[in-house]
Amino acid sequence: MSSPTAASSGPAAPAPHGLRVVATHSARMGPARRRPLFLSRVPAGFPSPADDYVETGLDLSEALIQNEEATFYVRVAGESMTDAGIHDGDVLVVDRSVEPSEGDVVIAALGGELTVKRYVVRRGRPCLMPEAEGHDPIPVREGQELRIWGVARHVVHEIS
Repeated sequence: MSSPTAASSGPAAPAPHGLRVVATHSARMGPARRRPLFLSRVPAGFPSPADDYVETGLDLSEALIQNEEATFYVRVAGESMTDAGIHDGDVLVVDRSVEPSEGDVVIAALGGELTVKRYVVRRGRPCLMPEAEGHDPIPVREGQELRIWGVARHVVHEIS
């Protein structure tokens, strides 16, 4: 598995695959920044009375990063992974130390372009699968070099 060598910034040329990485950043834990985490879960359905008890503190870096040295962030552009909950402008937390398995969402380099897709194997060959209507699977053909930069572990996005 190869790893990214440089951070990129600024707009990239549109990828024919519908979703591209527009920037990468190393993950740095830094000082802990715990915020209150409430004991009770908040129902997404019918409202219930709120509890006034705080369970503990929560540091998002601790919760989202298992291996700091192997973790980086990418911001994505495009709509080919919306059914997987990955949207234009989202930030992915990517771990290079995780060996990709079938079904993982990966950051992959194919034909000199980075893309975010679900990794599957079809008829014994790797294939990068989009998760949105109107986008075609990307089979890895004989002679093409596929490099997996890492496995996406979490997605961070704003609520609109």
